[in-house]
Amino acid sequence: MSGFVEKPEPVEVPGLVHLHTGKVRELYQNTAGDLVMVASDRLSAYDWVLPSEIPDKGRVLTQLSLWWFDKLADLAPNHVISTELPEGAPADWAGRTLICKSLKMLPVECVARGYLTGSGLAEYQESRTVCGLALPEGLVDGSELPAPIFTPATKAEVGEHDENVSYEEVARQVGAETAAQLRQATLAVYGRARDIARDRGIILADTKFEFGFDNDTLVLADEVLTPDSSRFWPADEWQPGRAQPSFDKQYVRDWLTSAESGWDRRSEQPPPPLPEQVVEATRAKYIEAYERLTGNTWS
Repeated sequence: MSGFVEKPEPVEVPGLVHLHTGKVRELYQNTAGDLVMVASDRLSAYDWVLPSEIPDKGRVLTQLSLWWFDKLADLAPNHVISTELPEGAPADWAGRTLICKSLKMLPVECVARGYLTGSGLAEYQESRTVCGLALPEGLVDGSELPAPIFTPATKAEVGEHDENVSYEEVARQVGAETAAQLRQATLAVYGRARDIARDRGIILADTKFEFGFDNDTLVLADEVLTPDSSRFWPADEWQPGRAQPSFDKQYVRDWLTSAESGWDRRSEQPPPPLPEQVVEATRAKYIEAYERLTGNTWS
């Protein structure tokens, strides 16, 4: 069992209908039929949404996504209509709210990998493949792949694992033409983002995107290229053959699996609240990722 340790009650705003509570985002619809996405400071790890929040995290995710959407606009249109606060929304929504097009979303997590780690490494160690794609012998944790690969996954509900699937399975689910569009767009956007990150001393090891259709146009949606949806590694510390230091919630994962936390992730017990120093260290990593990528100072 997993999911929310403490599921929040959504804020009620006149003129907005609450649609969904996700791991991080609250989703509403306005009277025009547009979606209103609000990024909270919630954090998930090991399929649990934790009881502790990371201050400013939702704003970092939102502002970093907006920065990337701008950098990628010529490659992929995105779903953002406005960043204006809906009338009557709480002041705390400022900087973490996007008004977006309502798209016909595709049921695929579009993952691009340029380096071998995570679930891809686990599959490679068993079969020398990732999502059915054959890879050369001799790769280790953190190895750069000969070329980036498209390794899709199915979208999971809160508390469930996304499940890696083959390209053929994606084609079966959404059609051959759409599958080809998804692969092309995913690898094009990853390639652009990898080069931008590299210029800033950061390795973009892998990332996941979500796409939907606006009529016949494929549109990039949700968040993009944040520490929640991507593995960012400091390039000057990259050393294949071990787990890499990263700009994300690794402090949280490490503490949860340490003896200090007293939590057994194999049990059905929810994880405990995070110590203040783990919250602060995680916040600092999110902000460092934003500042190094964008060149802007967080305020």
